[in-house]
Amino acid sequence: MADGNTPASPPPASPLQRHRYAIKSSVHNTAASRRREQAIAIGKERREALIRAKRVCRTPLSGSDDAGIEEDDMVVDKEKEGLEARTAQAVEELKSALSSQGKGAQKKKTEVLRALRRLLSQSEVPPIEAAIKAGAVPLLVQYLSFGSSDEQLLEAAWCLTNIAAGEPEETKSLLPALPLLVAHLGGSVSPLLRKKSSTLVAEQCAWAIGNVAGEGADLRSTLLAQGALWPLARLMLSSKGSAARTAAWALSNLIKGPDPKAVNELIGIEGVLNAIVQNLEKADEELATEVAWVVVYLSALSEKAISLIVRSHVPQLLIRRLLASENLQLLIPVLRGLGNVVAGDGYMVDSILIVGNNITDQALSSLIKCLRSDNRVLRKEASWVLSNIAAGSFEHKKLIFTSEATPVLIHLLNNAQYDIRKEAAYTLGNLCVVPAGSSEPPNIIVEHLVSIINSGALPGFINLLRSADIESARLGLQFLELAMRGYPDGQGPNLVEREDGIEAMERFQFHENDVMRNMANGLVDKYFGEDYGVE
Repeated sequence: MADGNTPASPPPASPLQRHRYAIKSSVHNTAASRRREQAIAIGKERREALIRAKRVCRTPLSGSDDAGIEEDDMVVDKEKEGLEARTAQAVEELKSALSSQGKGAQKKKTEVLRALRRLLSQSEVPPIEAAIKAGAVPLLVQYLSFGSSDEQLLEAAWCLTNIAAGEPEETKSLLPALPLLVAHLGGSVSPLLRKKSSTLVAEQCAWAIGNVAGEGADLRSTLLAQGALWPLARLMLSSKGSAARTAAWALSNLIKGPDPKAVNELIGIEGVLNAIVQNLEKADEELATEVAWVVVYLSALSEKAISLIVRSHVPQLLIRRLLASENLQLLIPVLRGLGNVVAGDGYMVDSILIVGNNITDQALSSLIKCLRSDNRVLRKEASWVLSNIAAGSFEHKKLIFTSEATPVLIHLLNNAQYDIRKEAAYTLGNLCVVPAGSSEPPNIIVEHLVSIINSGALPGFINLLRSADIESARLGLQFLELAMRGYPDGQGPNLVEREDGIEAMERFQFHENDVMRNMANGLVDKYFGEDYGVE
């Protein structure tokens, strides 16, 4: 029932108080744990969805002298044995060409490299295993180590790129090649090389390294120990769009964790944050997509990185990208990166998303767009971002409550998939409360609570209470407590009873979870005891 503890327009909450919300009990601490867990899982999501962790290079890099591959050039060999035999022959020719001397030797080396590369890039199923068994990798390492033409280096790196795109053991076969691949990334003249590599060669080597890094934590650790991080970061500064894009993709594979050491090292490299800003400002959506994934991992794994990111121009650029684009491949990392910084640093909500600022209105509009999307990931992530903004000041709550977001969130609570319903519930719950003292229940924003209940949200929260997931059940129970305590004229218990809320609470009467059992039994006793229904 309503009491003096239910102000209609409570004062803004401080960032420290935000940790004591009854609905979102630990905005930043819980969010940090979630960011780390998601960072580990994102690689799998990218492979299963839109962005593969490893990529076969089938066409020449932009700026290469090699002619484009026509559709009719695709090697189709129905006999696996025939393709393997051709591959073994190509590797044998590769070995013979190494000893070539004199006029035409360089041309011969490039031709045999190109023959193997075409088998590895133009076959429907690249004969990677056959190439490895024939001894291709140590030969390709020798071709990389020569101070020869960029054309030769490019072909050798291309072959290694596609071998690295194979199965885990096939990728691991590249271990002997990693020092030279890293050396050819450029940035300075390596002692392993006689000259500085071209951007084209560096880009192809970055692609190979990205494939290796995408395979697993052990290979990432090896690459980091061999110094791959710094030259990849420098390559992301390249004025050549495809080189910057490939470097960003390789970096996102290299820093994906779970160890935050690489992320903290990357954010400390001079110029990295400026490169992120510059590339997000460009019109190239493919480049922005890869850079946004770098932001995702930086913000998922490092508090230091979050602090620097939110104080740069990156959040504003993410919001503008989110609002302007309809490209799903771009929207997913942009939204997730934005969610990480909103959840990870109170400065983002308190000092950037100020109510009345244009950027705040853009953020809300873009999040509502994502809530309405047909894509499950966008709906879930947008709900999560809004739940953390809703844990801000009363002005932030009012802004969301009076927007088109609220009816959409209620619809999601009642009709969406389970994980989306849970995030929507957090947002709606946060819209209804502001913190009181550390040992006191939260103050209720009566106007918000009444409107959200009258709009049909109560059944959705009661369904969460029936969930086997304790966090979801606790969320549903917390909202029922708000409804019974805060709905005017003591009508809250009647509304809960009407939706079979008593039965949902009584399932916890003998539950093994002490907190849930005591809370549910206490609410039933308090609101549905001996005097309930007696006039």
